[in-house]
Amino acid sequence: MTGSNEALADERKDIRYVRRIVTGERPDGRSYIVSDGPTLNLSIPNASGLVGHVVWATGDGAAPGDDPAPEGHEFGFHSDNGVILRIADFPPDETYDHDKLKAFLDEHDVRDTEAPRHFWFHKTPTLDYAIVLEGEIYAMMDHGETRMTAGDVLIQRATNHSWSNRSDRPCRMAFALIHGDLAKAPE
Repeated sequence: MTGSNEALADERKDIRYVRRIVTGERPDGRSYIVSDGPTLNLSIPNASGLVGHVVWATGDGAAPGDDPAPEGHEFGFHSDNGVILRIADFPPDETYDHDKLKAFLDEHDVRDTEAPRHFWFHKTPTLDYAIVLEGEIYAMMDHGETRMTAGDVLIQRATNHSWSNRSDRPCRMAFALIHGDLAKAPE
């Protein structure tokens, strides 16, 4: 293994992969399982345990071909004119490398630089259905916050927000990130 391959393997050794099952339809109209295996499209921003698994995508950001989210295809926080389904694993706040996370948010031009209450504050032009699958996390707004646990759903409407994991274990969340006019919060 080369040095970069070893580093990648080490970076991915503790990841709990998401199982992705994709269906299709045969020419005769009968349904079947096209694929069943781990989601391999990962974003690992070197922020001490933060991992995003892109399960599926539509719109301008989707990869061409049969798999819109293959290994190695790069995604931003959203897909113009489409939807991204992402599973995110948030480590406890105390484990983050704040500088690396800020660089990651800056790379995608979403970081709040106006004296945010928390290091994760960012804003995207998306309507997000945010669902806690495991663990707990605080959804923070500019004013106010709420603790979310498994089964809770937050509807994030293109507002400035942050995720704060104040527990001692990771929190796994599912996000449907919908780009476009539906994202705008009423004025």
